[in-house]
Amino acid sequence: MTRRTSLTAAPAKAVMGKKALIAMSGGVDSSVAAFLTKQAGYDCIGVTMKLFQNEDIGVSRAKTCCSLDDVEGAGSVARRLGIPYYVFNFSRDFKVQVIDRFAAAYESGATPNPCIDCNRYLKFERLFQRARELGCEAIVTGHYARIEKQNGRYILKKALDKSKDQSYVLYMLTQEQLAHIRFPLGALSKSEVRRIAEAQGFCNSEKPDSQDICFIPDGDYAAFLEQYTGKPYPTGDVLDLSGHVIGQHRGAVRYTTGQRKGLGLALNEPVYVCRKDMAANTVTVGPEQSLYSRELRTDDVNWIAIDHLSGPMRVYAKIRYRQTEQPSTVYPDKSGKIRLLFDKPQRAVTAGQAAVLYNGDIVVGGGTILKTVQF
Repeated sequence: MTRRTSLTAAPAKAVMGKKALIAMSGGVDSSVAAFLTKQAGYDCIGVTMKLFQNEDIGVSRAKTCCSLDDVEGAGSVARRLGIPYYVFNFSRDFKVQVIDRFAAAYESGATPNPCIDCNRYLKFERLFQRARELGCEAIVTGHYARIEKQNGRYILKKALDKSKDQSYVLYMLTQEQLAHIRFPLGALSKSEVRRIAEAQGFCNSEKPDSQDICFIPDGDYAAFLEQYTGKPYPTGDVLDLSGHVIGQHRGAVRYTTGQRKGLGLALNEPVYVCRKDMAANTVTVGPEQSLYSRELRTDDVNWIAIDHLSGPMRVYAKIRYRQTEQPSTVYPDKSGKIRLLFDKPQRAVTAGQAAVLYNGDIVVGGGTILKTVQF
């Protein structure tokens, strides 16, 4: 596929008269997505989702994606583009579908990816519903990914800029959603996006990308959980692989599979968190080789490139956002789950994360790694 390098060229096919709802976070990506969508001929409406009250989660008003600066930035871009702009309060949905799920997953011993839940339940469900109510044919975001139609089926593909590809956090999209979603940045690099923003005089052209979970900007998950749930997470035993007590942990929610730093153990060799037993309030550690596994199972499976899995399939799988895909074979399960067998053992397979399956640039599907995986 040839990359469109012009900073102002519109797609060849006109879409005059069709309405598009643009999810605008206040960042440069969604701002340029709005510009390109208007340029393509859509009748655009810009919206920002108010996901939470900062004071409710114990952080300052200036530190998160729901800050006043973000709303003002998105509104400024919308005014410059001459499109209507609104703020939708989805804080109740965000609390139930994202923050509560996040807290429950950690308390069960898993390590969730709340960005996937936000995409699933807010951007492409709740906002999708609002788009329909407003008569919008398309919903547009600044994600780096591509959508194509092949043999009557919508296909999700990686962005051309592999360093920015976000297809991993979009594996849950349905055929109905893909039919109405537009990703204008899928064929652009980040540098091209910033040049477009600068050329259009957008106030956020140099705004840095967000790196942390939006509702935990300082990255201290345990402190957030204690503040949010009002629960203390008590100390407990650290065990070796034989079940012997070798130390004390500071609350099992503070630890995740593969963790080495912050264990507070004085041993002759490095050890890593291998598993947690939340009911017994124990954390088990072992040498690095104990972290590797060739097999996992996933639940909550969604297929994109295929309707269903009827037999074994060769795929390339990612078990975390920044990982390179690994050759593997996926097998169907009568219960609707899938079993994934890697060609080579993988380090620190973590319950609660997503296993996303690829065939080249195409997302085949994916699911949530189960807590019951045995290493």
